[in-house]
Amino acid sequence: MSENKIPYKIYLSEDEMPRAWYNLRADMKVKPAPLLNPGTHQPMTAEELEGVFCRELVAQELDDETPFFEIPREIRDFYKMYRPSPLVRAYCLEEKLQTPAKIYYKFEGNNTSGSHKLNSAIAQAYYAKRQGLKGVTTETGAGQWGTALSMACGYLGLECRVYMVKCSYEQKPFRREVMRVYGASVTPSPSDTTSVGRKILQEFPGTTGSLGCAISEAVEAALSAPGYRYVLGSVLNQVLLHQSVIGLEAKAAMDKYGVKPDIIIGCAGGGSNLGGLIAPFMGEKLRGEADYRIIAVEPASCPSLTRGEFRYDFCDTGMVCPLAKMYTLGSAFMPSADHAGGLRFHGMSSILSQLYHDGFMEAISVRQTDVFEAAEEFARVEGILPAPESSHAILAAVNEAKRCKETGEEKTILFGLTGTGYFDLVAYEKFHNGQMQNVIPTDEDIAKSLAQLPEVL
Repeated sequence: MSENKIPYKIYLSEDEMPRAWYNLRADMKVKPAPLLNPGTHQPMTAEELEGVFCRELVAQELDDETPFFEIPREIRDFYKMYRPSPLVRAYCLEEKLQTPAKIYYKFEGNNTSGSHKLNSAIAQAYYAKRQGLKGVTTETGAGQWGTALSMACGYLGLECRVYMVKCSYEQKPFRREVMRVYGASVTPSPSDTTSVGRKILQEFPGTTGSLGCAISEAVEAALSAPGYRYVLGSVLNQVLLHQSVIGLEAKAAMDKYGVKPDIIIGCAGGGSNLGGLIAPFMGEKLRGEADYRIIAVEPASCPSLTRGEFRYDFCDTGMVCPLAKMYTLGSAFMPSADHAGGLRFHGMSSILSQLYHDGFMEAISVRQTDVFEAAEEFARVEGILPAPESSHAILAAVNEAKRCKETGEEKTILFGLTGTGYFDLVAYEKFHNGQMQNVIPTDEDIAKSLAQLPEVL
């Protein structure tokens, strides 16, 4: 199909929505290493995991072989409220950059939670409800996941307790209030409501918190409340499975118009949106059917892929969660209080870590002032105020498009625009006022944290 017939926004019909999630692990020759029991360092059994997670989600977490999981009708019906999401051709950005590159982005911000997180939140809440549970606990960094889970629980009539990283809790009071609109309780983390929270506050007085801290508190709260389970918004295999709807829709929309991306870019914190976006494309790459250049973009303040080690580590600061083999800065690493709260996790999804380790994808780290410059450039020409997290992908896409201008190459770029920035205006204000700093950990900072990694034979 000729280029001038490709619309600004490509929408699939409801009938073209994915009816099954794609399990990328089924096509990985080297599977992600198993989760380990923190006490015995043996692979976690389903029975052990079911004490923390919902039964059906445990089955999804442990399954490395089944390529597709049918999406239950109730979840598909919920998806229809905001899916399929649009694939957008960034014509205005291309014109602004005067690049021969063709730029597309998959926009996941067209729901009240403002991000892609709702794709997994409704799935996890659904399985909790079907199991007969009373409620769930979770953590949230920037607030997108907590908002999404609050929406899903409100819809299904489940109780929801959210531990929100303290710096985001203070920076984003309106994000917190949206969670409360949907019936969730929200606690700044670390807090004095849990034993692990009190321990962290004693060890790190005045800390602004981290996702690792909040995870520890949420797990403890779930284990101490009958009828509750813990749910997680990123990192885990089950989450990347649910988020595969992003990539499945993006690929279907591109295939519809005969478009094949050369470069696929996503921001990377725990890995949920990047893993979801690249899933079907990476599947083709693993099967030898096609090739793509895939780039993970992480903050220089929390560079797990680019400066971490591929080791077993705790997923949480309190060291109560299972051990995961991943690229990590160490569970004791405390990232600076920058404004990409959803990317402030010390580790990375085991799936993405294994793919990166095996050379199937690249990773770069970028400074937050550069990120906000790209965010404003994008907002002024494309009309969407992006979240700081998504803006990491925007920056990388813009840089690749500029490189195409220098070389004359007509590359096709696809990136994930996973959220809106309307709750991030404090960050934009600091950027405008020249108060935003680039705090990048030293080698000594990282070495100190890595020295505390557990020894796993």
